[in-house]
Amino acid sequence: MDVQIIIDLLKEQADASYLKGMQRFGIDNATALGVRVPHIRKLARLIKKDHALALALWDTAIHEAWLLATMIAEPKLLTLEVMDAWTNDFYSWDICDQACGNLFIYTPFALDKAAEYSNHTGEFVKRTAFVLMAEYAVHHKKAPDEIFINMLPIIEREAGDSRNFVKKAINWALRQIGKRNNILKARAIDTAHNISHQHTRAAKWVANDALRELLSK
Repeated sequence: MDVQIIIDLLKEQADASYLKGMQRFGIDNATALGVRVPHIRKLARLIKKDHALALALWDTAIHEAWLLATMIAEPKLLTLEVMDAWTNDFYSWDICDQACGNLFIYTPFALDKAAEYSNHTGEFVKRTAFVLMAEYAVHHKKAPDEIFINMLPIIEREAGDSRNFVKKAINWALRQIGKRNNILKARAIDTAHNISHQHTRAAKWVANDALRELLSK
């Protein structure tokens, strides 16, 4: 398939009511067609992995084409330069999260980039750092505890960020780390207690929401 055929297929699946409704979920739909994610995933399964096509789809700057690109790109072929470029392009949480969960966490530099992006001032670049941590905790079942223990000081340090899409990702990362096993649960709870003593509303929300889940099981 070439890019134009794929765009035509996406347009066939476009739903005006879904396009309008995307905003209710905090999704920026300025460049969107209004295609539901299950339809995009179905198309990705048909195409299979095609890294060159993924790069070409990114150049279209169409929302759903970007989502599809994250699904068909090859982690082993993704370069640091492309990862940085795509991450700096993020303008909506769904693109950020799909890129992390479908692609970025399977690259050899995912952990280094999580640490690096955590220091970034951009809202969606910084969100990427913590979505990477959360997704890594979910999908890398055999990863050693030390990897996640090293994430906790970063989570604690950044927990006061009041931007909605950042603080939610920080909270998500903390909860997912704590759900891996009892050792990490105890460390995550300690981190949440430390965060709760910070004097910002964002930090207290991150801590209280995480403790609500981690202490209930």
